[in-house]
Amino acid sequence: MLNREEVIADIAKAVIERLRVDLPAAKEPAPPAPQPAAAPPRISTGDGVFETVDEAVAAASEAQKRVAAMSLEDRGRMIAIIRQVCEQRSHQLARMELDETGLGRLDHKIEKLKAVKYVLGVEAMQSGARSDASGLCVIEHAPFGVIGMVLPATHSAPTMASNAINVLAGGNTAVFSPHPAGAGVAAYALQVFNHEIKQALGIENVITTVRQPSIRSAEEIFRHPGVNLLCVTGGPAVVKAAAKSGKRVIAAGPGNPPVVVDETADLDKAARDTIEGAAFDNNLLCIGEKEVFVVAKVADAFMAAMRRAGAFELDAAAIERLTAAAFRFEGDGVGCGRAHLTKELVGKDVSVLAAAAGVRVPDTTPLLFGETKADHAFVQEEQMMPFLPIVRVPDVDAAIAAALQAEHGYRHTAIIHSRNIDNVTKMARTMNTTLFVQNAPCGAALGLGGPGYLSFSIATPTGEGITTPLTFTRERQIVIGGGLRIV
Repeated sequence: MLNREEVIADIAKAVIERLRVDLPAAKEPAPPAPQPAAAPPRISTGDGVFETVDEAVAAASEAQKRVAAMSLEDRGRMIAIIRQVCEQRSHQLARMELDETGLGRLDHKIEKLKAVKYVLGVEAMQSGARSDASGLCVIEHAPFGVIGMVLPATHSAPTMASNAINVLAGGNTAVFSPHPAGAGVAAYALQVFNHEIKQALGIENVITTVRQPSIRSAEEIFRHPGVNLLCVTGGPAVVKAAAKSGKRVIAAGPGNPPVVVDETADLDKAARDTIEGAAFDNNLLCIGEKEVFVVAKVADAFMAAMRRAGAFELDAAAIERLTAAAFRFEGDGVGCGRAHLTKELVGKDVSVLAAAAGVRVPDTTPLLFGETKADHAFVQEEQMMPFLPIVRVPDVDAAIAAALQAEHGYRHTAIIHSRNIDNVTKMARTMNTTLFVQNAPCGAALGLGGPGYLSFSIATPTGEGITTPLTFTRERQIVIGGGLRIV
């Protein structure tokens, strides 16, 4: 029998080996058979789709026992399958989502699915250790279990893929509640993921859903005793409903990201970057540039740069017509006061908005823009359509103050174009947002042409930020007492 010192030495050796091991590359699964682009099929049960929440949770719970026991290499193989399906079926899934929801642009939906490869997987699962004269402490990350996850209609399939990668890397499984408007493509993608994972690893139902998701089924998931943690990506109402469950909630809530342009900015680059972010998928992204506050000294030059970069400027009358079509108002007036966003123009193409504004634009126009006041509905509401309001302000301090007001304390995303580090620092401290971008389009914050990393769930109300596999784990400390010192 080994003595106490030998046992401790063996444990320490194992810890050291785990900390320094390089994970082998995940094995590539066989490519799925090509499928023609088509409208979402009728949702049927099987491959993770169930009739009831109880069945979906039970299946995910059974699968979670096996996922938790898997090596990181095998979890990596599951994740490689999800990434590969998103890449190989990007055109099909994007077309299905656009046909079903009517939101956004096909080319950008394809890009979102191809970008899933940037979501962090098992490479984020790092352990830690510390030792002193009193002994050794190993810091591990354990799974929560079954995660209940709500998906938005705006990015149904890519959000599910992103979240699935995160939860599976952490040793969890998930029960998804898609928005009914995007339920068909979500169920189809989920079935493909499960089918390919079962073929490669012999495990089924690592992610599940119900055949007919609804508000009622979402509430059942929130309350279900077999669900250990909730992650909600959506608007304030669904976040509030999840919070009533009594469970811990990771909430990816709303945003209304402002842009500040000061007199030191490279105006042509600022215009190109702003158009790239605001036009992406018809401005459905929660991180997308929603309104611009530009210092008066360079306001005309900035708007000229927007025109040179391809955006189309609306005059005051056209903006008023577009506003009347995009919002309904309490009381008198259009453009100011209490506004309620209507859904007819959300996520629609530039040509549709232009028609509502009573103008015609070139087919290649990526974005509409125009000058408004700071209290305009397009400035104050998260409108999610390819029109960008530009507000002229006296100086950078006024711009930052207006940006803070328009962001409404969501602490989501803010952007500045400036070469004055004092202005940048002042805005970053004032806004205190989860994502803050200088001199780049919004996507740079998520690793798309920048140094950030990608997730489709950005937990601003509850503070976790951009979700990773570690977001869905519990930190544990394993302590070995005694005088062992490794070094």
